[in-house]
Amino acid sequence: MVNTVQLIILAAALFIVFLLIKLYKHTKKVATPDIPDAKTIKRVLANDVVFYQQLSPAEQIRFEERVAYFLNHIRITPVQDAPVGVEDRIFVAAAGVIPLFRFKNWFYNNLNEVLIYPDTFSKAFELKGEHRNVAGMVGDGFMHRTMILSLQYLRAGFLQHTKGNTAIHEFVHLVDKSDGAVDGIPESLLDQSYLKAWVSLVHEYIKEIREYEITDINPYGATNPEEFFAVVSEYFFQEPELLEANHPDLYRMLEKAFRTEEQ
Repeated sequence: MVNTVQLIILAAALFIVFLLIKLYKHTKKVATPDIPDAKTIKRVLANDVVFYQQLSPAEQIRFEERVAYFLNHIRITPVQDAPVGVEDRIFVAAAGVIPLFRFKNWFYNNLNEVLIYPDTFSKAFELKGEHRNVAGMVGDGFMHRTMILSLQYLRAGFLQHTKGNTAIHEFVHLVDKSDGAVDGIPESLLDQSYLKAWVSLVHEYIKEIREYEITDINPYGATNPEEFFAVVSEYFFQEPELLEANHPDLYRMLEKAFRTEEQ
């Protein structure tokens, strides 16, 4: 006789199969195009990536090399005929390079592929119907080592020049995940002596956002510590001078996390 535990296991297995089928139906893989040449990479970065524009000439060369390395090692796959162009692929790579740029020998060993959807999607990877409010996602379970991005939001992050950048947000989640847990505590980045101060600062800011609802930090950051870390990291990389002026304590902590050269 089938007991309750067996029924739960069966239901979970069927749900996973259901999600796999959904993903398969919505994912139409195409042959990976040739990697953009150095001239194209440089042109796109110079035109549309503010972080790159603010680097020294020597740093810009290193950034270009890191982008090319990313494009050679991580698959970028359009889904549902998303019109992914050369510029979009470079945007994905740039978003991945930015959080790790000051760390010379660090790369994403927890990512194989980035799926690009034409628009927002649901948590069940649906492109139609209700609840299509997801612009980016770092996969887990059967989606381990996969990231999903909305093409619309990928482009907006680089072309609209705001405090937000969905692609950077998702790559910061991957950096957060590198210590074993997506928990908003960047143990792989911050010296141990700063971790307690970071946790205290995060909780103070989340409380302020929830109570006063008048802050220049995206309120989505108040969801939990991991989303706060990703949201303020977007801000840090997109508008560093503004973040420093408005939240010097937060800026200094993020600077310690992201701008220390790896020894």
